[in-house]
Amino acid sequence: MGLTIRPSNPSLGAVGRAMVAGRDDLVREWAAWIMRRTAQVHPQLHRPILERQLRLLVEIVILLTGRVRRQAAQLWFDSCEHYGRSAAGRGLAAGEVVEEIQHLRELLIRSLSDIIAALPARYSLATVFRLNRQIDHGIARAVVGYTEALVETLFSQSGVPVVVPEQLDAESGKKLLELESELEKVQKVRSEM
Repeated sequence: MGLTIRPSNPSLGAVGRAMVAGRDDLVREWAAWIMRRTAQVHPQLHRPILERQLRLLVEIVILLTGRVRRQAAQLWFDSCEHYGRSAAGRGLAAGEVVEEIQHLRELLIRSLSDIIAALPARYSLATVFRLNRQIDHGIARAVVGYTEALVETLFSQSGVPVVVPEQLDAESGKKLLELESELEKVQKVRSEM
């Protein structure tokens, strides 16, 4: 049996508080990066919807560092899967959706590095592992959503993707409302603890 390393609640709390303080900048930087890299190839991307999706993902990552992390896990999976589906609708390649979520990891590393470095070594390593594991699970679920969307396209449209930006925005907006409603429920549970 090996030593089980788990982040302490105070160390996860410190990371969560830092993410709350920097979430607007995080979403803004992430959205700007995606817009820059997809502007030429995917001009139909609407920034307000993209920012809603990214804010949802960041809010859930924040919850994953707190007391409701178990309740937030399924919401994280569902939201990442939706992100993968919408990425397929935007015409991205599978690797591109992976890169977009990977960029969240890079932003988190940059924004949290000082706080994580200040933690005792045992807790800092465990905290980094936990965040990385959650991002990895999110990437896997985004790829699942992406793949499911492509398979549906193959069966429903004879393999010819037809992207109608207005329809994509409407469908994405509806699913985002459902996920945001679930987020509010988990946040309410957290506030009652």
